[in-house]
Amino acid sequence: MAVVSLQDTLAHSLSARYGVPAFNILNDLTIEAVLAAAVQERSPVILQTSVKTVRQYGSEQLYDIFRTLVRGVDVPVTLHLDHCPYRDVISDCLRRGWNSVLFDAHELDVEENVRQTTEVVAEARATGAHVEGEIEGIQGVEDGIGSDDKPESMSLEVATDFIQRTGVQCFAPAIGNAHGQYTSAPVLDHQRVSDLVEATGVPMALHGGTGLSTAQFQDLIARGCAKVNISTALKETFMKSGLSFLTETEKRGTWDPPSLFAAQKQAVVDMAVQHMRDFRSSGQAW
Repeated sequence: MAVVSLQDTLAHSLSARYGVPAFNILNDLTIEAVLAAAVQERSPVILQTSVKTVRQYGSEQLYDIFRTLVRGVDVPVTLHLDHCPYRDVISDCLRRGWNSVLFDAHELDVEENVRQTTEVVAEARATGAHVEGEIEGIQGVEDGIGSDDKPESMSLEVATDFIQRTGVQCFAPAIGNAHGQYTSAPVLDHQRVSDLVEATGVPMALHGGTGLSTAQFQDLIARGCAKVNISTALKETFMKSGLSFLTETEKRGTWDPPSLFAAQKQAVVDMAVQHMRDFRSSGQAW
């Protein structure tokens, strides 16, 4: 099964009301870990690459790593470019083989955002890919993109019009969510998700998933958040597990890199598994 389009994956999850986890991977180890968790849990999964990660590796090399590691995986996998305001990077990734992109043009005025997003949707369609859209910034900075300022809130009518005119296959609403760790319990506008799904039939993407409770996840997923982004939790798990292992290694005076990699991979697997279980109803699997 392996590589599946964003639209096919989210159409199924929206209908069945479970959440597809979208993890921002960092390297080959984190890709392996997330895929291992997906296979174990029989869960579809979205592997997200930030612009920063694409530029670090180069799109050709990063896509080759993805293709190699996804070989033999028998659950649905989507490769997604996350929060990208750069048309040239989007074009490059679509040309290489990404089958999903988030064109983040929220800093543009609505009409220009609509115009350019419509162009991206047409460009993606030509390669068999799909597009996530956004008109309001999600508060917080992630991999150098974004702002800590509170985003301007658009009316339901403006958001609905954007979705319908552009033809995006997924939409990321601002509902009080934020990137990074929450400094206090977020107050989320759950009803806005229900209203947007009812008005458009399009699945919503929940950004800023790290730190939300299982109850919050399950309520938002039941309302139509078919895609749930997890970035900070993966980064922190990867780095903190490495730090913990290296601290113990220094005490013992034994330096074994493969053991470090194994410890980090298992920590990311465990983190991913827990989120996958939070995002679906009891006993549900692909």
